[in-house]
Amino acid sequence: MSELSDVLRACPLLGGLPDKGLAEAEMMARWRSFGAGEPIYEKGSMQSSLCVIAQGQVRISSVNSEGREATLIIFGAPAWIGDAVFSPGMPRVYGATAHEKTRLVELPGDGFRRLLDTYPQAYPVVLDLISQRLWSVMSIIADDALQGIATRIGRRLLFLAQLQGAGGLTSTPVTFHLTREHIANMMGMTRQGVHRVIKEYEQAGLLRLDYGRVTVTDPLALQAYLYNLPD
Repeated sequence: MSELSDVLRACPLLGGLPDKGLAEAEMMARWRSFGAGEPIYEKGSMQSSLCVIAQGQVRISSVNSEGREATLIIFGAPAWIGDAVFSPGMPRVYGATAHEKTRLVELPGDGFRRLLDTYPQAYPVVLDLISQRLWSVMSIIADDALQGIATRIGRRLLFLAQLQGAGGLTSTPVTFHLTREHIANMMGMTRQGVHRVIKEYEQAGLLRLDYGRVTVTDPLALQAYLYNLPD
C-alpha cells in the first residue's frame, strides 16, 4: 500500500468509500507542500478542491479589509479542509494557511463529487461528519455568548485536541503548534487575559506549554474539569 493510499484511508471523510472508490480517489489525487505561513487558498476563491492533511497543521482564518487576521480553527492530520467542495460555484468563505510546514493530498472537487455519485453508500459518513462540524460551530457560538472566559478557552482547546486526535477523545496527550498569541487571536481576547487562564489549567495539570506548542495532557480529564466550571 502506498503512502498516498494510507493518507486517504486515514481521512474520516473518505471512510465510507469502498476499496474500489479509494483506489479511484488515489488515481485523481496529487501531493501539495507548503511552508509555514504560506497560503493554501484565499477567502473568496472559487476553487472547490478537497484537501486531506498528511503532515503539519492548517490554520483556517478570515482577514478584514485592514489586513487583520482572525484565526477560527486549526486542523491537523488526518483532517480534511475545503468545505466549498460541497457547494461548487460558491466562493470560499474563509482562507486556509499552512500553520507550520504542511503536506496535503488534494482531490479535485468534481472528482470527489463523482465518487459520491458512484458510491452513494459513502453519503451517511459524509453527512455525519458535516453535521459534527456544524454542531461544533454552533457550540462555539453558544460558548462565546454564554460561557465564562475559562470555559471558553478550555472548550476551544478541547475541541482542538479532539480534531488532532481524529475526532475522538481519549486520555492520551495531544500536542499542537499553538502560542498564547494564537489562542488570544482565536478567542478575540488579549494575551494577558489568556495567560491568566492558561496558568490555571497548567496548575491543574491539564495543560503543558512548551516553546510554541500546547499539550493537552489528558483530554478526558479536561472535559471532566470543564463540566464543573461555573458559567
